[in-house]
Amino acid sequence: MIKRSDSKIVIPLTIICIVFFVFGFATWINAVLIPYFKLACELTNFESYLVTFAFYISYLVISVPASFLLKKIGFKKGMMIGFWIMAVGAFIFIPAANYRSYPIFLTGLFIIGIGLSLLQTAANPYVTIIGPENRAAQRISIMGICNKTAGIIAPLLLAAFIIKPNDSQLFKDIHLMDEAHKSLVLDGLIRRVIVPYAIVGSVLTLLGVLIRFSPLPEIDKVEENAGHKTQEDGIDIGHYPHLILGAIAIFFHVGSQVIAIDSIIPYAQCMGLDLSEAKVFPSYTLFATICGYLLGISLIPWAISQKNALRICTLLGITFSLLVMFSHGQVQILGHRTDISLWFIVLLGFANSMIWAGIWPLALHNLGRHLKLGASLLIMGLCGNAILPLIYGYFADHLSLREGYWVLFPCYFYLVYYAFYGHKVKRWSF
Repeated sequence: MIKRSDSKIVIPLTIICIVFFVFGFATWINAVLIPYFKLACELTNFESYLVTFAFYISYLVISVPASFLLKKIGFKKGMMIGFWIMAVGAFIFIPAANYRSYPIFLTGLFIIGIGLSLLQTAANPYVTIIGPENRAAQRISIMGICNKTAGIIAPLLLAAFIIKPNDSQLFKDIHLMDEAHKSLVLDGLIRRVIVPYAIVGSVLTLLGVLIRFSPLPEIDKVEENAGHKTQEDGIDIGHYPHLILGAIAIFFHVGSQVIAIDSIIPYAQCMGLDLSEAKVFPSYTLFATICGYLLGISLIPWAISQKNALRICTLLGITFSLLVMFSHGQVQILGHRTDISLWFIVLLGFANSMIWAGIWPLALHNLGRHLKLGASLLIMGLCGNAILPLIYGYFADHLSLREGYWVLFPCYFYLVYYAFYGHKVKRWSF
């Protein structure tokens, strides 16, 4: 790994911190959009989770092409284009709101996801390789704090724009209205997203320009294989089992993380909380994640290795997901009186904190010239955000919102496997 003094990586990491803040803002705002679209566009649980499907399926479609685009045009130009693509998606919300068209909203989310995928493909390997490998999880955790801080702010900020103080009664009365009156009310509700997304689109456009002229060095100038014995040049990317298994781990990790955050508002509502009170629970979950990041930053690597931190977090994930299923009883915490299982979903935020940061350095280890393509494969794993919430939504419709959380158990089971064994696999054996 390249040797750089801390002073030489401060400016690049600060810029990437800003990029990760944007990641978080664009990503976790969906936690409010899902219940809001469900109401305003009259959707089932399954249909409402098409928000995450449209947003994240773009990672599967564009990640590998993004790696080739970045190789051709460079890191900074690629990030600039990524921001501008996201801006186009945000501006599409304006006609979508005017027509109250859920398919057009999904198109806008898909385009935002394409831009975000391009940014992620560039930024994540950059953070991984810019400093010592044994501190990669620490650097990724700092990026995670920026991401999750934005995630705390974004749902509350959007909710402040689109949810009014007297909406609780309105939401209860909508189902009693005649069709003409209901349509008029729902049209007014959905148009509340126009102003915030017009602002978001404008900011993203400006950020693209600023990134292009920033002092961020090109990723090609960071030696991808410095300090490593590389594999033979003729070896195909598929001959790195720890990478392929790591991409599957990313799939299960991000899907379970998004389920915990994006489903918590509907779950809180089924526990008797109205939307104006339930809207804060994604922020609680993300705050728990930040606490995990801070703990990781303070303890890695002097007190605990990033590998052991990954193992602990995966085991916590299994424990908390089972407690969501089997714990019952009313508790009063932070002024909310609700079932204790809701707070175990919040604690899943803590369990998820060091999983992403632990997987990346293990999966990218010793890839040499395959680093960019390997990073693209890991980014493709983010399509778990598209698929797993839909599976949760299906079970939530056909069983119950609580029983839908059974989908989390196999996710964490596989993550435990990767943390303890999967990352060590060096050759396929069938």
